Amino acid sequence: MKNIVIFASGSGSNAEKIIDYFSTNKHARVRCILTNNATAKVIAVAKKNKIPTKLFDKFELEDGHVLKYLVDLKPDIIVLAGFLLQFPQSILQIFENKVINIHPALLPKYGGKGMYGINVHKAIFNNSESDSGITIHFVTEHYDEGAFIFQKTISISDCETPEEIAKKILQLEHLYYSEQIEKLLTSI
Repeated sequence: MKNIVIFASGSGSNAEKIIDYFSTNKHARVRCILTNNATAKVIAVAKKNKIPTKLFDKFELEDGHVLKYLVDLKPDIIVLAGFLLQFPQSILQIFENKVINIHPALLPKYGGKGMYGINVHKAIFNNSESDSGITIHFVTEHYDEGAFIFQKTISISDCETPEEIAKKILQLEHLYYSEQIEKLLTSI
């Protein structure tokens, strides 16, 4: 059985879709959810699905505490699902090419520090883009610069607000993230 570990900081909608997707999978399971936010809704998602959670702070992420916990969990893949802190090099070295993220835009455009959530969609809207999409990529020490795993483009020409773009992009995330995780796990 392959182990998936999810890092999330917010509502947990992607985490919930991933949990649902793998709940009947005979080859992989969500082993644990780690969060740096004690009030994150993802904690309730984990509890509802009987998935253990681990709460940590930024210092524990950087000082090796979280790394030790991950080594004990033995994840086959680490999935960032709305996780906002920069991932430390120490974890990336131990779990090389096993940490992935989903970005709510077509990288390399609209990526980098500060480009997350509604910030991305506002920038896309303000630049009058006709298309947007998602990028699933490997995580490196630099925000949004890892090798691409998957991209999906969608027309946003019918969207009249950044919030409408966000809703359309979230649907893409929910549709493709779990599927791409499964494909990666079969190649490990």
